[in-house]
Amino acid sequence: MHFSSRVEYGSLNPIAREEQEERGKGKRFSKLNDANPTIHGLAPEILPGPYHADPRGPLEAREAIASFISRHEGTGDGSSGSCLDGLYVLSSTSQAYSWLMKLLCDANEAILVPKPGYPLVDSIARLECVQSISYPLRFDGSWTIDIAAIEEMLKQDVSRRIRAIVVINPNNPTASYVQGWERERLVGICEAYDLAIIADEVFFEYSLQQDDADDARSHGYPGHSDQPDQQGQQGQASQTGRRFAGESRVLTFALDGFSKLLAASHAKVGWIRVSGPQSETNEACARLDTIADDYLPMSDIIAREIPQLMKQADTQLDKVRERTRDNYARLLEIVAENPSGVADVLPAQAGWNVLLRLPSVIDEDLLVLSLLHEHCLSAQPGYYFDMPFNGVLAISLLPQPSVFERQVRAVLSQIDELLDA
Repeated sequence: MHFSSRVEYGSLNPIAREEQEERGKGKRFSKLNDANPTIHGLAPEILPGPYHADPRGPLEAREAIASFISRHEGTGDGSSGSCLDGLYVLSSTSQAYSWLMKLLCDANEAILVPKPGYPLVDSIARLECVQSISYPLRFDGSWTIDIAAIEEMLKQDVSRRIRAIVVINPNNPTASYVQGWERERLVGICEAYDLAIIADEVFFEYSLQQDDADDARSHGYPGHSDQPDQQGQQGQASQTGRRFAGESRVLTFALDGFSKLLAASHAKVGWIRVSGPQSETNEACARLDTIADDYLPMSDIIAREIPQLMKQADTQLDKVRERTRDNYARLLEIVAENPSGVADVLPAQAGWNVLLRLPSVIDEDLLVLSLLHEHCLSAQPGYYFDMPFNGVLAISLLPQPSVFERQVRAVLSQIDELLDA
C-alpha cells in the first residue's frame, strides 16, 4: 500500500525508544519540559481534571461509539473491542477526508469520486492539492456504478497517480446503496491495483424501505445478497447494501458522524474506522496517529458529551427514519396524483434527499429562479451534482409533513406553469 511522503514516519530516536520500553515495564516519568497547565493545577475551575491527549480521541468517547457500532453489526454484546483499535474520533467527516488525503496522496496525486455526487469531496481535494477524478454512476431504472469505466481509468493511469476510490454508501443525491456485486468488484479492483477505499456511510442507516429495516434488525446488520439471480442480475434494487466498514481484504477507511446519525448538524463529531489486512492497518494507523497528533485531539468539552449523546442514537435514527419514509411515501402519492403527470420521482433506496425528474425542455435555472420569486423556495438543480441528464431537482425529505407537502405542490405547480407558458 502506498502512503504519502507528507507524513513523517520512521523508527523512534534512542531516547523515545528507551522511554517507550520503560513505560511498557510500568514506569512513569515526570516531564522536565511539561507544558500542559492542566496537570499543574492551572486549568479553569469550569474544566476540572487533567488533559491527557490521545491522538485517536478520548478513550471513553471512542468506547461509546465502538459499542454502538458493535451492536449494529450484530456481534452480540455491544462490546467495543472489535473496532476500537482502528477508531479515530475527530471534528467532522470533512476533517476525516482531509486527513485521509494527507495520508494517502502526495500533491497532484488523485482519488476517484462518484458522479453524480455531492461536490464537497472535490472541494476538499482541491484544498489538499489532490485531484478528484470522477467515475460515473449510470441510471437505467436504477443507479449502477460503471465498474468498466473505473477499470479503464486505472489501466490508463500508467504513472499510478490514483491512490484511493471514494464510495458514498448510500450516495447523495441519488439515494442509492452500493449493491453487493458492485462492492465485490470494487474490493477486487482495489486488491489488484493496491488502492484504498474511503467509504462515506453517513446515510447508511436511513433506508427508505420498511422491509429493509426489518431485515436489517432481524440479521443484526443490513445485508445484501451478493449472489446473482437466475438471469445473472444483481438482487432487488430495493434491498439495503452492506457497509464497507470492517472490510478486511483491502485497506478501508469508513466515515460516519453525529451530523447524520443523531440528526445533529451542530454536534460536529465524526469518526474514521480503519480496517483491512493487518500489516496495512498497522502502518496506516501509525501514520494517522502522526497526523492526529499534529492537529491535536478534539476538545474534551465536546468529547465528554459523546457517551451520553450515543445513548440517543437509536431513538434519533427511528425518529428521522419515520419522517423521511413518510414524506417519501407522500411524495410518491402527490406526484402520481398530479393531473399533468409530467413529473416523476427517481427510485430511491436511502438517505434524506431524493430526485424529482421533470421534462428536460424546462431549463433548471429557470425553474429554480421561478420558485425563488413565486414561492420563496430555494432549490438545487441536478447540474449542481453533475447529473448525466437535464431536468432534475433535489428534494429534501426532512421537513415537517405539512411543510413538505406544501413545498412539493408548489414545485409541481411551477413546473406546470412553465410548460404552459
